Amino acid sequence: MSDLFQSAGMEASAPKPLAEAVRPQSLSEVVGQDHLIGPKGLLGRMTSSGSLSSVILWGAPGVGKTTIAQLLAEGTGLHFEALSAVFSGVKDLRAVFDKAEARRRSGQGTLLFVDEIHRFNKAQQDSFLPYVERGVVTLVGATTENPSFELNGALLSRCQVLTLKALDEAALDKLIGRAEAHMGANLPVTPEAREHIISLAGGDGRYFLGLIEDIYRYAGDGQSLSLDEVKHVLQTRAAAYDKSGDGHYNLISALHKSIRGSDPDAAMYWFARMLQGGEDPLYIARRLLVIASEDIGMADPTALMVTGEAVRAFERVGSPEGDLNLAHAVLHLATAPKSNAVTTALSSAKAAARETGDLSPPMHILNAPTKLMKSQGYGDGYIYDPDTEYGFSGQDYFPEKLGRQTFYAPKGDGREKTIKERLTYWSGLRQQIQSKKR
Repeated sequence: MSDLFQSAGMEASAPKPLAEAVRPQSLSEVVGQDHLIGPKGLLGRMTSSGSLSSVILWGAPGVGKTTIAQLLAEGTGLHFEALSAVFSGVKDLRAVFDKAEARRRSGQGTLLFVDEIHRFNKAQQDSFLPYVERGVVTLVGATTENPSFELNGALLSRCQVLTLKALDEAALDKLIGRAEAHMGANLPVTPEAREHIISLAGGDGRYFLGLIEDIYRYAGDGQSLSLDEVKHVLQTRAAAYDKSGDGHYNLISALHKSIRGSDPDAAMYWFARMLQGGEDPLYIARRLLVIASEDIGMADPTALMVTGEAVRAFERVGSPEGDLNLAHAVLHLATAPKSNAVTTALSSAKAAARETGDLSPPMHILNAPTKLMKSQGYGDGYIYDPDTEYGFSGQDYFPEKLGRQTFYAPKGDGREKTIKERLTYWSGLRQQIQSKKR
């Protein structure tokens, strides 16, 4: 692994953080990614065959992307070249490609590892294409963001996207074992404290090993730290949440679907997660307003009213007190009866409007503010519904060429139960009235 240490400005013999000291020396030592590096895993098969194709490694921080790339190079006999999209530009890329071309002429292949590849712009991503296509470099890109959104389609079509998993408890236990072997002593904590440290990791192996290193540094000889002592030493990790990235969309999706699924407890959890992650509460508020009509609609017309008032209250009060107003709305929406009839009605009506946008309203519902318009039949035959026997005229209001349509179909839950009954009654009454005209 000397190339990796040298690329970081370190010699292999220099003092290293624990995470570097116990870094895997072979793919078989990588923890938590057996679905990729095991005998049946794609990367395992690639290294066994000695032939590696370009891949994008997608996963959270600290799950082994850099290590896997380094080990893939060693396992397939390729020269390892590393770049970070955060610190590199066109000049750096050109230099790497030139070296790879020269290396290729001498019979040496190059594995180009690009960390945070999603940070390269479209033009920079496009620059990889000819070198990947011609085999000048085997690209291994690493990203914490969803490649579908962040990488060019052209680049994605030339690479396989491999998803790395957050490290589970079993994988973290293995890391503790390696740390203990390296330190020559068991982790100096009680079983309860050990469980707490694992809970702090958030699936991030590098961060986890940093916590373990802090514990060894703090504990005295022969001392075993209690849960309270460990909590004093280790700070709670900030929630992993990128307000403009994948975490942002994942959590708002979780909140939305929990509300739609009528689970107030899960909805409150995801609401709290977003607030804790630093999300703009007004963004959440706007989504709640959408949910009120999209998923509840006329099944509970008060849902939109309550949500609207909660948003206005938050705008007046602000955080943290105003968070309670939004929580009120979250619980109202989650416990309300659900109906997407408004959504369906609008979608169907828009489709019909696109297809028949040139049809005029029937003459009897057109206003006739002038004598000329009256003489041409504007408003002829219009019936004022409140003056009829049933308060319902049964007239048609669609364009004559279109005929009567049904866009709104109440689901029969909540308030829509009575609405459905009323519409059924009106439909029958309309048929009676029209049959009498015949």
